[in-house]
Amino acid sequence: MYARRRRNYFLMMGGCVALFVSAWAVVRLWSMPVAIGMCVVAMVIPPVAAVVANRRGPEDRWWDERCGDPESDAWWDELDGRKRR
Repeated sequence: MYARRRRNYFLMMGGCVALFVSAWAVVRLWSMPVAIGMCVVAMVIPPVAAVVANRRGPEDRWWDERCGDPESDAWWDELDGRKRR
């Protein structure tokens, strides 16, 4: 699962770099407004890529993680009706 999120992140960031480079190396020679538009699109990609990379999937069992605080872990175990690990 982590590999898919990492691959998606690197694909999105690679697309971002490709947009910036192509906008200022090639597209600006024909149309400056299009090059600026490409940079605006590329500017939005990194935050979206960070959200995609850090999103938990439905198979991630984050609610079963132990926090490390014995009192808190015991409280949650009692609440869930589980025996202490």
